[in-house]
Amino acid sequence: MNVPAGIEEFLSRAGWPDAEMEPLAGDASFRRYFRVRDGDRQAMLMDAPPPQEDTEPFLRVGHWLAEHGHRAPQIFAEDRQRGLILLEDFGQDRMREWLELNPEAELATYGSAIDALVKLHVSPPGPFDRYDMDAYQRETWLFPEWYCPAAGIEVDTDAYVAAWQEVLAPLIERQKPGVTVLRDYHAENIMLLEGGEQGLIDFQDALVGHPAYDLVSLLQDARRDVSPQLERAMLGRYLAQIEGGSSDAAEFQADYARLGAQRNAKIVGIFARLWKRDGKPRYLAFIPRVWEALERDLAHPALEPVAQWFDANIPAEIRERRGGGLG
Repeated sequence: MNVPAGIEEFLSRAGWPDAEMEPLAGDASFRRYFRVRDGDRQAMLMDAPPPQEDTEPFLRVGHWLAEHGHRAPQIFAEDRQRGLILLEDFGQDRMREWLELNPEAELATYGSAIDALVKLHVSPPGPFDRYDMDAYQRETWLFPEWYCPAAGIEVDTDAYVAAWQEVLAPLIERQKPGVTVLRDYHAENIMLLEGGEQGLIDFQDALVGHPAYDLVSLLQDARRDVSPQLERAMLGRYLAQIEGGSSDAAEFQADYARLGAQRNAKIVGIFARLWKRDGKPRYLAFIPRVWEALERDLAHPALEPVAQWFDANIPAEIRERRGGGLG
């Protein structure tokens, strides 16, 4: 097993000198994870090697979440210079796999995930950077930057940027003062804990932005099918718990579609980049699911400028196969 450099010293200083380590599946980043066992004790080790990774954002957001009553893992020890963090082990009941074994619990489980978001959104926004227009545009740019060349098509990039500017401008003012946006809140980043709590992981990229963003992340999941019926039910559950949510439902749902299209265009670009740049072709299999959600979002009247750009620039055969066929 290829263990992180300096791990023996780190675990010894943390009070786990005789611990055994078991490697776990990684994610789309350079981070690696290990389950650490020492007798009856169990913890998780994150190896986020610099310069590719920086542990400071994870620690900063994790501490803030814990201080405000949200279920982030407890930090036992940290070595920022080496990129090592020993943290609470949330167990093995990740939402995605658990629902595969317990499909009858889908409605209740998603309901709990919505309730955790409501709790986060009634907290004051964290001391994080804002999700501003520049950030949104940088993300949407991943689509023409990576997907379009991979698909062998040339597109009008100036019109693309202008269309997104027009579509996203109305929600910028509505996301003030904003909420903490975890940005990757979905079934692979939610752990199901004893007592029904939702354990949060992979939150290091948190920003302050619009409350619809993490709803999109959860309900238009790139890695798990969420039925339109469940999506509508969970949106209703969220709006029913937010002050003024019902009266502003149409406006909120328009912003939900805006951010759904924005996020899904970004993810299609990221998955193409993971294939072309990072040699990870397995993410291509997720593109049709993401594209299908993108098409639903583009059908909303609020997305008309971006929808017109797709009509003019993306060939029908690509849209018919939901962006698939790469590789």
